[in-house]
Amino acid sequence: MIARRHILTAALLIATAVAAPAHAEDKPAEIRIGTQKGGFFPAVRQRQTLENAFKPLGIEIKWIDFQFGPPLLEAINVGSVDFGYVGDSPPIFAQAGGAKIRYVAAVKSEGNTQAIIVPKDSAIKTLADLKGKRVAFGKGSSAHNLLVAALEKAGLSWSDITPAPLAPADATAAFIKGSVDAWSIWDPYLALAELKEKARVIAFDKDVHRPNAFYIANTDFVEKYPSLVAKLNTSFAAEGVWAETHHEEVAKAQSEATGVDIEAVRRFVNRSTYSVVPLDAEVIKTQQTVADRFARLGLIPKPVNVSDIVWKWTPGS
Repeated sequence: MIARRHILTAALLIATAVAAPAHAEDKPAEIRIGTQKGGFFPAVRQRQTLENAFKPLGIEIKWIDFQFGPPLLEAINVGSVDFGYVGDSPPIFAQAGGAKIRYVAAVKSEGNTQAIIVPKDSAIKTLADLKGKRVAFGKGSSAHNLLVAALEKAGLSWSDITPAPLAPADATAAFIKGSVDAWSIWDPYLALAELKEKARVIAFDKDVHRPNAFYIANTDFVEKYPSLVAKLNTSFAAEGVWAETHHEEVAKAQSEATGVDIEAVRRFVNRSTYSVVPLDAEVIKTQQTVADRFARLGLIPKPVNVSDIVWKWTPGS
């Protein structure tokens, strides 16, 4: 009996030893995080918060920068990025195109960091004055949604303007040269245009609709590593709390990382919000309104149900 017990114990130890490496391998060697120009991400990177949180797990953090949301989500879709931050429109276009993405957390904006602007001497005074004008925007971006919603509010249709889908760098040049009449754009490009070009805002997000931003993850990554997704959310939520009371540090880090004028960055940071929260019923309803708007106008190939790709995050679980 004793010998048999020893044999069983030895067998159990061997099984445990064999299983241990397999369990250790059930983690990625690195997590690839996609970010856009600016925000609080340069400060987070400087503070090494994510790196310190995941180092004990043997996981490295790799940061990958994008100019705006749609290419970031395409990278998440194809699996070259695991996790990223975008505005409200890119996930809708991505979902309609069958992308492998999940909403994993939200940032409720106060609507001050994106606007439709015109040159300082423009005759355009109201949203209704956009009729017949050439308007720049990032296709599939949150600025795309702002423009569509603004036209609806003014009683105009998409066909009432001449859409000029341009990436931010190209739109900046077009706005300065006067080859577009108006521009729907987000910070820090918005702040730069206000300060450098004396651009005039005819409507902020908050004047038109309720905007949100989102943390998005690759579907396979979420299904395989749900605890890591929760840890990412928790880490960014903690950094958001820190950022709310450290605007100057956030601004300096962003200016150093991007080369954007510090005064423009301060304007951006001081009107930003950083609180990271789960997607509640209100956020999902608001996002569904955006999706339905795009579907109604034929801007996405098919209607989508936002809640189908929402991953439930319970902070502290």
